[in-house]
Amino acid sequence: MSISYVIIPARFASTRLPRKLLLRQTGKSLIQHTYESAQRARRPIGICVATDHEDIFREVQSFGGNVVMTNPAAPSGTDRVAEVARQLNNADIIVNLQGDEPDLSGDSIDLVIKLLEDDSAAVMATLAAPIRSRRQWEDPACVKVVFDHCGRALYFSRSPIPYPRQCDDGLFSLDPPVFYQHVGIYAYRRDFLLKLTALPPSPLENLEKLEQLRVLQAGYSILIGVVDQSTFGIDTPEDYQKFVEKYQKQHSLHS
Repeated sequence: MSISYVIIPARFASTRLPRKLLLRQTGKSLIQHTYESAQRARRPIGICVATDHEDIFREVQSFGGNVVMTNPAAPSGTDRVAEVARQLNNADIIVNLQGDEPDLSGDSIDLVIKLLEDDSAAVMATLAAPIRSRRQWEDPACVKVVFDHCGRALYFSRSPIPYPRQCDDGLFSLDPPVFYQHVGIYAYRRDFLLKLTALPPSPLENLEKLEQLRVLQAGYSILIGVVDQSTFGIDTPEDYQKFVEKYQKQHSLHS
């Protein structure tokens, strides 16, 4: 069994939803919800929040979580994750879990780790879930992925891919599914993660603003694991309200 860690990059600044990781309408901060989701995974031996701000640092400490201050000038969450990974000399696999993904299951984290454990030649893995509506498929905020028969990513895009010559709504209910949404969690071999952050952004990455395209353009493979349903990251006030309502409904059912 490999030694794996979950690192949660937690940037304070958020344009569309200020201080979002510290919002606590449920009684817990958003970063605490995400941390507790990560704790449900069985394969990682540790979890750490990598933040750039004292307020998030203090919040994670307040609920007993592990947290590290990282360089405020880090260009991306991946760089923040790599900064912590450099100190984890015993780690084989590093999982990058976004701080605004409170609904991601422990099983999903375990799956993305298992993909790398089962394929010693692979350096990176992520997840995908079926797209079942045309609206979601056409939404640029929904990142699509196509992959080969061996589960290796062919391309990620904000555009609708694959694009049928004759599009019919019936395509969205086919089984196996035709369209897949990328689920924003990554597992990397530690040495590859450190190498990745040293690579310059690629032309396709700059065009689509999708960091995973740097990996594909550099000639590396990304394994794709399929889960039944996607989770959604919280980017807007509307997203957060949906999360709060869902949480309160589940809480009332169990109380």
